[in-house]
Amino acid sequence: MEKILTAKELSQYLKLSESTIYKLASNGEIPAFKVGDSWRFELEEIQKMIRDSKKRGRQKDSSKDSENR
Repeated sequence: MEKILTAKELSQYLKLSESTIYKLASNGEIPAFKVGDSWRFELEEIQKMIRDSKKRGRQKDSSKDSENR
């Protein structure tokens, strides 16, 4: 079963403020869904977002290394 987090739980997990979590969710910058007026977050989707972000960062680093040669 999927683990669902509240904004407060996600803010603790990511070490960000709750207001930042709400802003990112509202802007569509992190995967989220609403239940009534409350934002909810699937832990698996958040972890996938983090992995993808790390991959993009490594790709940028390796392309910069190639340019500097």
